[in-house]
Amino acid sequence: MEQVMPMSSDAVSSDMKALIQARIKDIEAEENIRVLFAIESGSRAWGFHSPDSDYDVRFVYARPLEWHLSLQKKRDVVERPIDDELDISGWELAKTLQLIMGSNAVIPEWLQSPIVYSAIPEAVQDLTEFCRAALDRRSVTWHYLSLMQRQQSRLYGPDGEIRLKRYFYILRPTLALRWMRLHAQAVAPMNMDVLVAGCDLSPAVSADLADLTEQKKQVKERAFTAQVPATLSDLVEGEETSARTWLQATASDKERAALWRDADRLHVKWTHEAFR
Repeated sequence: MEQVMPMSSDAVSSDMKALIQARIKDIEAEENIRVLFAIESGSRAWGFHSPDSDYDVRFVYARPLEWHLSLQKKRDVVERPIDDELDISGWELAKTLQLIMGSNAVIPEWLQSPIVYSAIPEAVQDLTEFCRAALDRRSVTWHYLSLMQRQQSRLYGPDGEIRLKRYFYILRPTLALRWMRLHAQAVAPMNMDVLVAGCDLSPAVSADLADLTEQKKQVKERAFTAQVPATLSDLVEGEETSARTWLQATASDKERAALWRDADRLHVKWTHEAFR
């Protein structure tokens, strides 16, 4: 997994960062939780936000031991009402570890976000190392293929024009699949610039991708485009085919019992450490 990059000043203003950090502190007090890390997860972190993009704040949190000892079933998600500007929610640590065990690609993406609002460094390091050990490339590959397929079904508007935002939601998993294929790893970088740098793209593809990214950053979220470069369409088709071919030829080799023990250990550790 790539290291967290410095926050881009044009992606989140200092005033908005302060507002989000204050909201996180309020949520900690209201819910009696400790946030282990809180990041930006959407297009602002990916590097292709529009002028009217909202803020997608995601966090992982721990609950005190007493909360876990109750027999009453409780929610393992904290959410706040979504408004036009801010979408903020988080997952409890046990849920997070279970999702990592299922090779959910969202958590390693969060851990790489270049926009970090708060973090306990040791907790981030522990979860990052656990992701490296637990994530199965086959499952992550299926995740990105499913994401591509879901976005392709929503790609076209009523007049046949292409929803630009949706197309980038196809391009990003395409590039992740390419990066994973070239580097034989289960986790690709989150930020588009870092991702592209490791994808060994041809000059023509790189230029067309840069042009389309700049176009995306200049228009509103609901913008359409008449067409996309053939080089990028070929890239999407080629990586989808390569991923499916690779899946047919491989099998998972993860030893799950030891990983579950590691997950239990991390849950116990941060249930205690977060409230010291």
